[in-house]
Parts: sequence; C-alpha cells; structure tokens
Amino acid sequence: MSHRNARLTPTGRRIIIERVLSGRPIAHVAKELGISRTCAHRWVSRYRTHGWDGLEDRSSRPKSCPRATPQRVVADVVAQRIKHREGPVDLAQRCGVSARTVSRILARARMPRLWDLDPVTGTRIRASRATDRRYERDAPGDMIHVDIKKLGRIPEGGGWRTDPAQNPANHRSSGQKLGFDYVHVAVDDHSRFAYAEVLPDEKGPTCAGFLIRAAAAMAANGAPVRRVMTDNAFAYRLSRDFQAALAQLDAKHILIKPRHPWQNGKAERFNRTLQEGWAYRQPFTSNQARTDALQPWLDFYNNHRPHGSLGGKPPISRCNQPVG
Repeated sequence: MSHRNARLTPTGRRIIIERVLSGRPIAHVAKELGISRTCAHRWVSRYRTHGWDGLEDRSSRPKSCPRATPQRVVADVVAQRIKHREGPVDLAQRCGVSARTVSRILARARMPRLWDLDPVTGTRIRASRATDRRYERDAPGDMIHVDIKKLGRIPEGGGWRTDPAQNPANHRSSGQKLGFDYVHVAVDDHSRFAYAEVLPDEKGPTCAGFLIRAAAAMAANGAPVRRVMTDNAFAYRLSRDFQAALAQLDAKHILIKPRHPWQNGKAERFNRTLQEGWAYRQPFTSNQARTDALQPWLDFYNNHRPHGSLGGKPPISRCNQPVG
C-alpha cells in the first residue's frame, strides 16, 4: 500500500524508470504522468542508487524525535487525568505543559471524555458511538438486519430531476401529493447478502410478509435465518403479524437499544449503498421505472459487486450454495 501522501504508486514509479531508460526526456515523462520534474528526478535518482527496491515505500517516521514529550510527562498527564478528572486547561497548569499537548496525550492514550464518566467515582457510564470492535456472525443466516428506507415517489415524466425547466419549489407548491415508497431491506450479517422490496407501507402485516419472503430468499442462497435484528418501530415490536412470522421461522427477535441506530449498522449502511447504486444513480422518468430497476441492481450487488469488508468479493461468495 502506498504512502497516503504519495502522488504515485510503486507501479507508477516503475513506469517513470522504464520510460526514462528507453531514452525519453525526464521532463516529458513527468508531464505525461502529471508530476513535477523534481519528483521524477527524485525517483530516477532513487532507482540509480538502490535499484528497483528503491521505488518501494519508506516509512515517514523520523529516526529520532528529540523534541518529543518525555515519557515521564506523558505518564504524569494520564495519571493526573485519572486522579482528578479535569480537562486539558486544568491539567496543563497541573503538569506544566500546554493544553494542546495535554489534548494530544489524552487522544493517543484513548482516554474517555469527561462526559462519559461518573463525576463522583470516575467510572465510565456512557457508551461511545465509536468502537474498535467489529462483530460478525460466524455463519450465513445467524442473523439478518432488517430496516425500512422511505423514498419519495417519482411523478410521471420524471419531475424536476429530469426536466431542467422545473424545480423542487414548483413541486412543493403544487397540489399533487405523490407520497412515499417504502423500501424494506434485509441484510445477512455474515455474508452481506441482501434482499429488498418496494412496498406501499410499513405496517405490521406488510413487514411480516416481507420477512417471510426475505427469509425464503436467504435460505435459497444458503443462509437459513436464525435471528432477526430490527429497530424499535411499532411494526416490529408490537405487531402480532410480525411476531407470528418470527415464530413461523423459529427465529429469535433482537431489538437494538433505543436511539442507537448504529447498532443496526449493516442495514443502515446498505440503505446508503442502495440509494447511491440504485435509487439516485440515474434520473428515472417514472416511479415504476425505478422500481423495475431494483431487482437487476440487487442481482449485481449480491453476485458481482466487490464488497470492501469481504476482501473485494461479492456477498454470494460467503453463502453456502445449495447443491443443484
């Protein structure tokens, strides 16, 4: 992996050398690759001194840092923070360093914010949204994340997104009430295999029917559903139809903590991908045209689209394919 500030990758640097060795002027090669002549000369010099190995990335960490904060000061700042539970300004006066230095020390030590602590005992009592822990179920179907995304319906002709003569204000002031589409989504925790439908509402019977069809699709692709995670919407929490669907599947219902939507993060993140890859990818001329485009996009997402958390492989690569 290249240095985050490097303009060229090792492959790009190799191209510089190959073109210069072929007799091309360095200035011309630099212009072709969009870099300065100084940068090109630097890589040529590195090659002549160290060979091809000289084109690889080097650590930018200095060999020595004589002005670094002494370790005893770092330890004192952390100890005083634990003991007195004070902010950077107060700790700076107590430890004899600047407030900015205290802030850097506390950040590197990953000390919790004062707001997260009990002011009496210093015990951490509040959870942070950020976490270094990422969970993932061990097998397909162990748990699916279910959620609903509301999308405004598209008028015939495509509305203002396809007609530059129109604008959003015209549609807001018109008497036409288009309403919403409710996109119900289910994402398998282990494989990220996704299932989605555009439905007319978010009522309990509708959610129950979607869950049954989503579970059937998951099972057909080697992910029999055992647990279902949702938010605390009435349709999930109080609907008898939805609870009956869970019983039919013999699946355990897991509710996220109220006002903690990130706990259902895989579904929330899929909603964003769904919008970018399907709903807002192109201007549609009708609501039905957008709905018809959902299934082809889902097939691409599950079977072909590289997924970052799966090592660049599509979700289907983690499913236990049934023997056909």
